Amino acid sequence: MLVEAKGLTKTYHPGAKQVAALQDVSLAFDREEFVAVCGPSGCGKSTLLLTIGGLLQPTAGDVKVAGTSLYGMTPAQRAAFRADTIGFVFQQFHLVPYLNVIDNVLSARLGATAALASPRERAAELIEQLGLGARVSHRPHELSVGERQRVALARALLNRPQLLLADEPTGNLDPANAAIVLSHLEQFVRDGGAIMLVTHDEQAAERAGRIVRIEAGRLQTNAAAGANQTPKSCGT
Repeated sequence: MLVEAKGLTKTYHPGAKQVAALQDVSLAFDREEFVAVCGPSGCGKSTLLLTIGGLLQPTAGDVKVAGTSLYGMTPAQRAAFRADTIGFVFQQFHLVPYLNVIDNVLSARLGATAALASPRERAAELIEQLGLGARVSHRPHELSVGERQRVALARALLNRPQLLLADEPTGNLDPANAAIVLSHLEQFVRDGGAIMLVTHDEQAAERAGRIVRIEAGRLQTNAAAGANQTPKSCGT
């Protein structure tokens, strides 16, 4: 199993109040699986993604990716493992404003320890596949919203990750750009990767092979996708 999350709990303490963002959540999925996580705003979806990605330490529980315990590592070890093994795509892109398209994609090499043959050639290939060949020297402010998200996707794919974690990647996109992003996510799965997609978008969720739903920090549903098996709503 590529991803094994067991007993994940995450609590915050704003003042004297305790808030449970995740409550004893367990989830597992393997290579060539596309899992969508749905639920209302503030239910814990993004917290789950950040915890599975090694970006947010849980209060209790652990995550194994490719058999390696993320929270049994030092922060430096976890950062290197994350750079080599996990790709991230966020709704807000997080591109470096003063870097052009190809250098933004190549920024994924920062912190990576696994060898990658010809990173610049790999970056150029991804940029071309995502329809950005004419934009390779442009900076983020010169790109459309959809183009920025495609740059972010190319960056996530650069290091040939085993796992892709996508948090509302189509949330700011028009239907045409959303379709481009989702088709590349599906291709990543066909090529042997695994995806966890956090979304409010029912059409995006329907691309997944499995849908889980979170409400109030607890896992509610673990069903195959398909006709009449998607949650009634991926939103509120």
